[in-house]
Amino acid sequence: MSELRKDYITNRWIVIATERAKRPHDFKMPRESISTDTSQCPFCPGNEKMTPPEVYAIREKGTEPDTPGWTIRVVPNKFPALKSDKEPIMRANHIFYSVDGFGYHEVIIETPDHFKEIPERSLDEIAMLVRVWRDRIAELSSDPRIKFVMLFKNYRPEAGASLSHPHSQIIALPIIPKRILEELEFSKNFYWDTGGLCLFDMVIEEEKERKERIVYENDNFVVLSPYAARVPFEVWILPKRHEPYFENIRANEIESLADTLKVTLEAIRSKVNDPPYNLMLHTAPSDGKPYEYYHWHIEIMPKLTRIAGFEWGTGFYINPTPPELAARILRGEE
Repeated sequence: MSELRKDYITNRWIVIATERAKRPHDFKMPRESISTDTSQCPFCPGNEKMTPPEVYAIREKGTEPDTPGWTIRVVPNKFPALKSDKEPIMRANHIFYSVDGFGYHEVIIETPDHFKEIPERSLDEIAMLVRVWRDRIAELSSDPRIKFVMLFKNYRPEAGASLSHPHSQIIALPIIPKRILEELEFSKNFYWDTGGLCLFDMVIEEEKERKERIVYENDNFVVLSPYAARVPFEVWILPKRHEPYFENIRANEIESLADTLKVTLEAIRSKVNDPPYNLMLHTAPSDGKPYEYYHWHIEIMPKLTRIAGFEWGTGFYINPTPPELAARILRGEE
């Protein structure tokens, strides 16, 4: 029997189609082929001149910028959604509002190895990537014109990746996105209604007590398939320590997050047939306002179903895989 569930963070309603109960082998979406020709990959060592000049890199001593010898390299997106040479000037004409396309759009080339995704990397390599994520978000957030920084990773062409070489992206915006505003609004309301409790902390506490949607847990993080998961095998990575800003992640938490990412993405790969996915890091805005009621986290959404007319027309998602089943599969119990 299908069930309507309300997302505990945004109040969005989701249809959990329990009678369908789709498992990984039930999803048969066509996949685009991935190029194995590294000679033409702009992210591979030796092809540095095919990208804009690097703005940040971890590289071997004595090597020059925009040459081989790097471990992680950050460059402006060659085809940016936003550009930093503009100014975020708001224009209003009756009901029409617009802002020039100001912002930053960077690509983080995660490894020199064209074929080495996160599950294949060592914990030290993943921890290095997490530190680069932290440092770039902190750097871009320091621009007073920037209100929010979004880090995301698109894996495979079906999830929006135009290049198969492992990479993630950062877009820094002069406006706080609607999705984040929804999380902020309900987190703030919960905080005031409960006399200072964090909604995300409550989610962690309740889900740990129930256990049925927990995928993985270590000293510093909990991975769960959320109660009102929008898509099959959606998972959230939540830090146990309350902290609004990802930039404030501690050294021991970086090591722990490396472990969490490796285990979680390996489970998705091995148990769900290596699906395309979108990984998104949600952190508090950088507009200088207090967000003590917010809690940074990572959302991972495999691309196993298509968004169609009902979803676009209502804002409801239909999920044919109950999150309780998804969690059991990802834990290796089914």
